[in-house]
Amino acid sequence: MSERVAIMTSGGDSAGMNPAIKCATDYAIANGMEPYLVYDGLRGLIDDKIKKAEPEDVSGILHRGGTVLRSSRSKRFFDYDMRAVAYKNLKDKGIGKLVVIGGDGSFNALNQFHADFDIPFAGVPATIDNDIPGTDYCLGVDTALNVILNSVDSIRDTATSFSRAFVIEVMGRHCGYLAMVSSLACGAEICLVPEIDYDLDQMGERMRLEKENGRTYLIAIVAEGVKMGDYLTRWIGDTLKMDARLTVLGHTQRGGSPTVRDRIMAYHFATNAIDSLQRGETSRIMTYQDGVYGTTSVREVAEGKAVMGEKLLKLCSPLCR
Repeated sequence: MSERVAIMTSGGDSAGMNPAIKCATDYAIANGMEPYLVYDGLRGLIDDKIKKAEPEDVSGILHRGGTVLRSSRSKRFFDYDMRAVAYKNLKDKGIGKLVVIGGDGSFNALNQFHADFDIPFAGVPATIDNDIPGTDYCLGVDTALNVILNSVDSIRDTATSFSRAFVIEVMGRHCGYLAMVSSLACGAEICLVPEIDYDLDQMGERMRLEKENGRTYLIAIVAEGVKMGDYLTRWIGDTLKMDARLTVLGHTQRGGSPTVRDRIMAYHFATNAIDSLQRGETSRIMTYQDGVYGTTSVREVAEGKAVMGEKLLKLCSPLCR
């Protein structure tokens, strides 16, 4: 009997998940494995929403955002008895390996599952927050950045037309990667992120001088982790005497057709995950660091901290003061 592997998505959705599902499925078949698909994430493992992958299940999904397998965050999976149910569901189908496409929370859950029942898994990093330690890139980041770019470019049109200031809050949880990269790409005048100390007094003087020299509008990009969207909007109105509006982009950043980069990264991550399992490795997370694809242990992900590139921090620092 062919070796059976289950493929699932878990946690927050991101563009690039569907390409990873398709690539992992196709590559598993090409390497003599029998792939199964788990629907509804961790909840699906418990509720036995597991089926053998058919060609039509992964046909025509490369261009779609989100995940056709759907996702969930299951509190029941924290219960050993529920994990035992999930294990029985896999065992009854002869499934002995897992590919999980998600973030650090999903990897930690599957690592506990491995510790309980010795089922190896390989993790594909997928989160627009780009906050998984050990990898420079996670699936969905480039697509999210392009969504932000298009939104800010549209907002700039109305900002210039009405001589207004716009504060744009982007996602990222406690990580400022999306805010920093989009600020540079969009030419924002202000950027506030958790990783860089900001100085509103210095910032106010800088913007006052720019207004004296002819600036009529202002774009500020704020990471949700600093919780400064509302305050900065009021501060701009009170200090700079500009008509200021707040736009929270929210979950639009998670959607959209995956960009070329996310599709190609999905291919590399997914095929590397299957290779890792066939080498007999377990609890390994696929990584991309300094231009090199590799793996890291789930322990490094759980105990480590995502490190922002020094060059990116240096480039964004002037926007925080």
